[in-house]
Amino acid sequence: MPPAATTIAARSATDQISYSDLYARWERGNWRATELDFSQDAVDWNETFSPLERRAALWNYAMFFHGEDAVADNLGPFIDAAPREEQKYFLATQQVDEARHAVFFARFMREVVQRGDASVASSLDETRGELTWGFRQVFARLDRVADELRRDRSRTKLAQAVTLYHIVIEATLAQPGQHFIERYLQERSLLPGFREGMRNVALDEQRHIGFGVKLLSDLAAEDPEVPEAVAEMLREIIPVSTAVFVPPNWDLSYAECFGFTLEEIFTEGTRSMETKLRAAGLALETLPGPAPIPHDLPHEQRAQRGLSLLRAGVLGEKSGPPASDPETRALVFDSVRRAVDQRRAPDRPMTIQWDFADAEPWLLQLDNGSTRVAPGRAQAPDVALRCSWEDWVDVIGGREDPRRLLATRRLRVRGAPRALWSARRLFARGHR
Repeated sequence: MPPAATTIAARSATDQISYSDLYARWERGNWRATELDFSQDAVDWNETFSPLERRAALWNYAMFFHGEDAVADNLGPFIDAAPREEQKYFLATQQVDEARHAVFFARFMREVVQRGDASVASSLDETRGELTWGFRQVFARLDRVADELRRDRSRTKLAQAVTLYHIVIEATLAQPGQHFIERYLQERSLLPGFREGMRNVALDEQRHIGFGVKLLSDLAAEDPEVPEAVAEMLREIIPVSTAVFVPPNWDLSYAECFGFTLEEIFTEGTRSMETKLRAAGLALETLPGPAPIPHDLPHEQRAQRGLSLLRAGVLGEKSGPPASDPETRALVFDSVRRAVDQRRAPDRPMTIQWDFADAEPWLLQLDNGSTRVAPGRAQAPDVALRCSWEDWVDVIGGREDPRRLLATRRLRVRGAPRALWSARRLFARGHR
């Protein structure tokens, strides 16, 4: 089916969902976080879980706890920016849901894990050390997008906020995590109170994601600039969201002790994102500019690619020099190739050369819509960049601003003025 037909079909499907129905589902699905019984959970936690399982579960559940607290705090501007009353009403129910989820996790942390006293703040304080670099980056961006939405209630800004909140945080990160937690607890008949609470949380989140998909579809139908705004947000946030589930010291047993791998959770996350965007009529292959993720690869390969970039130190928290083996360099420059915005490519062939002080050179060639990267030097490149491999990787990973590198002469650029101007506009805003 052509992309335009796919978009029309997806929007037709979302038209069958009404905001009134979503609100009615909320009324029917209410549950009480304060009435869950955690008595058996405390026994399971202390007597059945191994020390490794307790460490791993605390690490995982703490991110859910802090995530629920953060989204409950940030929903106000979403409500104000929603164009229709029905949308505002549903978002108000979602804020109630998120507060209830935070109460649920706070109770579990206090009564079962023994983290915190009578206040939610104390449990948050005592579990903050479990949060990963990727988690902190994603939720700092949520704080900023909420502030931006207070100043700018446009449909494009609301679409970016919904993309971050409903599509990335809820559908790509939280929902797959919930599925794996529910699976291993159900298989082992553990933590009955927590298991019931997680089942209720998952049902709430399913309703929230359905709302986000419909709202994105409606916003895109009402404003032709929405797809560009969505693509920009995805290009910005995906590199850091990839690092959310990196366990402490890359200890894979944090996942494997519960019967799943990082590859599996990454694969489910990429599949969930693509499905939700397609349902909103914003399929990855139809978004303007460079694809936020390589949609031409199977989901499993996308997951492996993200993990390889994380392990190599290209993405994620900086913890030392990045890998510089041939496989890593090839993967980095394939990412550079994919980041080219063909809408801004020059109308003539162009070659960009990277000369690294500590690694072999690479080049990028553009010619009439095609792109090619390869190791080696061009005879007469249009633009030449000289820097260290580590500095360039930090630019790719979003940890370094190329303007600062230019100002400090750690990055030097040569080329004719016209070529330099074309190269400056070559990569889409927000792309890493």
